Amino acid sequence: MSKKASVPGTAEAWESGELGRSDAHTRKTAKEVEAQIDEALGLQAISIRLPKSTIQTYKQLAEMHGVGYQPLMRDAICRWADSELKALLTGAIQSQRAMVKNKDSKEPEAPKPAPEMKKAA
Repeated sequence: MSKKASVPGTAEAWESGELGRSDAHTRKTAKEVEAQIDEALGLQAISIRLPKSTIQTYKQLAEMHGVGYQPLMRDAICRWADSELKALLTGAIQSQRAMVKNKDSKEPEAPKPAPEMKKAA
């Protein structure tokens, strides 16, 4: 039984990009496949104009985290939107609870008598 030869440090080489990132081993994905992937992941392409400095910051952060800057931006936008929605809903719930509490804490008022009408002379 023969033993397969392995490249020393293969796992590290894949993680660092030494292996698997050369143009010789890549090809463009068909548009149909891209569309299927986007649909399966619930993604939609958009166009947005951002300050160059913001894009540069995201690129630097992405490099530090070992990810692409566009997925990092997508993650940041999704986290912000989720957080903002939760904050708004929490505020609305707290307002409703306060209104109910105020309504429940008030004693029922006795009906006010109808104003007297002056009799015609």
